[in-house]
Amino acid sequence: MEVEMTSDLGAKAPKYQRIADELRRDIKNGTYGPGQRLPAEAALLERFRATFPSLSLETMRSAIRVLRAEGIVEARQGVGTFVSSNRRLQRRSRNRYGRARTDGKLLTSHLRHEIPFAGRGPIPEHVAETAGMEPGEEVVLRRRLLFDRESGKLQEIGASYLPLDFAGGTFLEEPTVVPKALFLCVEDLSGKKYAHARDHWQWRMPAPAEAEALQIAPGNGVVHLIHVARAQDDTILEVSESIWPADRIEIIDEYDVTQEPEDAEGLSDV
Repeated sequence: MEVEMTSDLGAKAPKYQRIADELRRDIKNGTYGPGQRLPAEAALLERFRATFPSLSLETMRSAIRVLRAEGIVEARQGVGTFVSSNRRLQRRSRNRYGRARTDGKLLTSHLRHEIPFAGRGPIPEHVAETAGMEPGEEVVLRRRLLFDRESGKLQEIGASYLPLDFAGGTFLEEPTVVPKALFLCVEDLSGKKYAHARDHWQWRMPAPAEAEALQIAPGNGVVHLIHVARAQDDTILEVSESIWPADRIEIIDEYDVTQEPEDAEGLSDV
């Protein structure tokens, strides 16, 4: 696990930050490994009161909150605080279709898919607005849940919205995992190829039901993606949305750098 962030303030840092720095070093050097439970609050208080005699429980908890916000540890209700797993779900925005065109599968072998619902229903207003569709338009709706095979923990809440003209009355209305990547099924049924896609990313705080289902610690956010895929004739083939805990996903955007001059608006030296 790569854990490099520190306060860089040394003795000038607040107590909670110095405690967080020391616990972070313990995790980095393997004193506490991935999936291992941290000592109970009473044990941590006893340890750090040797350095900070007046240390309070609230200050100790503030240090733990720092590590939780960084995704280094996670709280499990009624059980304790554990070092986060080293594995984050990787989501590659560009070229996400390439591998699936050769073997029919997406790179989610460590995830278990469930389809709790498939059938007809209205497209949600926020999704329709992003995709340029009519709010409430009837579509084939496929809800999905993705679980980590090893831990059994829910990692993603998602849904796909498919036009009725090719998806209606087909196996896509059945609540079963499709035999190959969904976009390949869509291409077969529609007779069209995916030609253009646009991703809309948002970081936000989770809704109560999302926080409960994804076991998100208080104060942590989610990454919400709405993906709009179109054919060469600009018709919509699929709109999908995915929601992940922000501390459990790594977004990778790999692309060629164009050699042609383009509008430089928004570019800056960073």
